[in-house]
Amino acid sequence: MCAKYYKHPTAVVESDEVGEETRIWHFVHIREKARIGRNCNIGKGVYVDTEVEIGNNVKIQNFVSVYRGVKIEDDVFIGPSVTFTNDLYPRAFIWDEQKIIPTVVKRGASIGAGSTILCGITIGEYAMVGAGSVVTKDVSPFSLVYGNPARVRGFVCYCGKKLSEVIEEDSNKTIYMCVCGKTVEIKREWLKCLP
Repeated sequence: MCAKYYKHPTAVVESDEVGEETRIWHFVHIREKARIGRNCNIGKGVYVDTEVEIGNNVKIQNFVSVYRGVKIEDDVFIGPSVTFTNDLYPRAFIWDEQKIIPTVVKRGASIGAGSTILCGITIGEYAMVGAGSVVTKDVSPFSLVYGNPARVRGFVCYCGKKLSEVIEEDSNKTIYMCVCGKTVEIKREWLKCLP
């Protein structure tokens, strides 16, 4: 049976669960039991550990490390050299699968180049993590975070542009209008858990 995805000859794909029209480039290693959705682009030198879950239409740039315990939902962008962790207390001489702490990247989120994502957090829908950030806490939906440690610097639209024009506000939410014409609702409850 012919694979319905593209695999460069130098890539090692041990998983049987790779979706149609996905492209896997030079020197990628995808371990057994990893699940990768349809129409993904897995860049040069990417490592995808066993049991990692990657949704549809995900773009993972070169030299990213995605370790066991990470779940990436649909339409996510991961910039070059991003690293996900999976153990809060790593020691070379102590390893147990129970030490793996899950991390979730929600639909539409983007993570900039060279960022490090501490395990056990959730990056919310359509959030934007700036390049070189160290993310140590949950990121609420549509938040723009960057720095070391990453802190909230504003909110972004579905299109990725920073939001500034408030068109409606009450005790439960703020609605912004983006330059692209879309509106984005930021719920007050999200502000309580911002880093």
